[in-house]
Amino acid sequence: MPRSRSLITAAVLLSSLVSSTAPLAPLRASAQTRETTLAQARPAADALVACDILIVGGGLAGTATAYESLRGGHTVCMTELTDWVGGQISSQGTTALDEAPRQRALLWYAQGYNELRDRIEAKYGKLNPGGCWVSVACFMPYDANDMLMEMLAEAEREGGGELKWFPNTVVKELSLNAAGNQIDSVVAIQHSPAPGTAPLNSERLSQIIEDAYTYDDSARLAKTVIQFVPTEAAEGAGDRPADWYVVEATETGELIALAGVPYQLGLDPRSPLNPSSPVTSRDPYCPQAFTYTFAMEHTEDEQTYDLPSFYETYRPIYGFDPRNIDAVKDPQGYFDFVFTYRRIWNASPQRSDTIFGVPRPAPGDISMQNWLPGNDYNPGTDRDNLVYTQEQLQAMGQLEPGGWLGGLRTDTLRRGEESALGYFYWLATSDTNNPNFQDDPIFGDNIKDPYPYLTLLQGFDSPMGTAHGLSKYPYMREGRRIIGRPTYGYESGFVVNELDFSMTDFADEYYKETLSDREYLSLRRYLAGLETLDSFQPDIDPDDIPMRMRSRIYPDAVGISQYSIDFHPCYAEYPVEKPGNIERPGVRQAHGKAYPAQIPLRAMIPQNIDNMLVASKSIATSTAAAASYRVHSFEWSVGAAAGHTVDFALREGVLPFELVDDLPRQEPLLEQLKQEIEASGNPVMFPDTSIFNQDWQDWRS
Repeated sequence: MPRSRSLITAAVLLSSLVSSTAPLAPLRASAQTRETTLAQARPAADALVACDILIVGGGLAGTATAYESLRGGHTVCMTELTDWVGGQISSQGTTALDEAPRQRALLWYAQGYNELRDRIEAKYGKLNPGGCWVSVACFMPYDANDMLMEMLAEAEREGGGELKWFPNTVVKELSLNAAGNQIDSVVAIQHSPAPGTAPLNSERLSQIIEDAYTYDDSARLAKTVIQFVPTEAAEGAGDRPADWYVVEATETGELIALAGVPYQLGLDPRSPLNPSSPVTSRDPYCPQAFTYTFAMEHTEDEQTYDLPSFYETYRPIYGFDPRNIDAVKDPQGYFDFVFTYRRIWNASPQRSDTIFGVPRPAPGDISMQNWLPGNDYNPGTDRDNLVYTQEQLQAMGQLEPGGWLGGLRTDTLRRGEESALGYFYWLATSDTNNPNFQDDPIFGDNIKDPYPYLTLLQGFDSPMGTAHGLSKYPYMREGRRIIGRPTYGYESGFVVNELDFSMTDFADEYYKETLSDREYLSLRRYLAGLETLDSFQPDIDPDDIPMRMRSRIYPDAVGISQYSIDFHPCYAEYPVEKPGNIERPGVRQAHGKAYPAQIPLRAMIPQNIDNMLVASKSIATSTAAAASYRVHSFEWSVGAAAGHTVDFALREGVLPFELVDDLPRQEPLLEQLKQEIEASGNPVMFPDTSIFNQDWQDWRS
């Protein structure tokens, strides 16, 4: 239910801070040293904070890591750019849980994710208070933050841990040990409104993000510089191989860039392991679209709207996706289709007038918009890519000491915000002579009728918790993805690939035509399963090699994930809103069904840094794998795995990479870790999914 008109502010645990003048060693010098206008001299820290585990990023993965770590009795510091925990289901506004049907039917999820679902149902009296039809659970973003904070508080009490929560906080610099293989300390900046200024969340993110990453107070923001250090460092030198662990849980992989570990961005080059890629060499500028979500309410009376000054710029983007065309039949039906798709509050659940089995829109209903083509923003060139590459960061000076500004292109954030606000205006008003409607089976007359019964929900008590009505942070489908450490069978570094879990028919002529004969033979051998040895017979015909009907099973699996490979591709030209612009051709080739998959520990361990784990969408995946692994339940599962792995590493005095460095030989400590994870209610594999069960068709996502 919509909550009362009150502003909720997160408490900052400043009681845990002590002043410090201890100097910090600088980050390793970059390969290119030069003067830069970005670099700032680091001031003395205002506060020193000690913890066993530092989690950078309070999204779902970071929250799950904190939840398990607190249950393990640890002192946990967690930073977050916004003031809400939960990422996708709170600050990013995507409160429609993406779930695979059979996994949902069995509730085969991490324990904390199941608890979250239970809390949603208890909060509203039903799991789907929005009455949406894209999911069985659509609900309010502000409630997601509240529920997760309650879960963390209970984990803290039950496990005896301590949470030090730092909202409105960004990481600015890392310091490494003399060997360069461990993070010794982390410098962060927490911001608050400058005296006499408006509350936070008054401006859109693009208007304050660079300010948030600078040390100096500004006219808008007051800053507190915080130095995070391991608990042992505050009490005396420890004898463990690592005194603490830093968990990368940001939405774009910020620590990956700052720490200088190898990673990839965008499209992978076509290969036998990723054969659906449309490019032959890496394209780092074509990740998936990002989305600023917003919530709109259906009103009883007609509303009036002010034309945004930027509306005409983005108008070529907008349109209706012609799915389910036979069901909607007319423009009104199409609007109802869009509104109810992710409706997060249903004020009239008993209405008998339905569409897709749910009540049609009525006054008081609230819909969250996350739509293509609509408020998706799809940059795809080096002129507008949102997540800067390492080369771009180097050239800008962001990798110099004091130069980090978050690693995002601020102008592209702004364009994404404007296009989202323009999309709301487009939904509510008329549109004529729009080229998007040419030959459209519904809008064949090139006219979109107005629907003036909508209001954009704005204010600190609104579902998004912002004065402007947009989500506090964009929904990020993809960012930097690490390349894991070289290991047996992965000489260039471990990565989860398309062939590891896709249900695509790789015997299709497309793959014979786009791959060389040798590459196609490699593809078929990789998919041979129990017949792998036989596939190496001399002069074998690749088409005679049987293909396993399951995903790859990993000996180091510490979590699970299942969802279709779902692409929101980049656009081909600059800028996104260029009239006639199209999706990058070929990107959707991998789009489709997927088998249930696993999360290998090797995908969470970065190169070079021994006391850092990745617990977010930045694990080692290819483009196709990232398009499947990015959903809500995956984020919780990988976060739970990170929490347990760090707890185990601290208790056993072992570094995470040492748990997998002898694979495929038996790793006794790895087996012990997996048993502990499963015993805690966090599955590492799906039921009845072994190498001997060759038919996983019942698990179609």
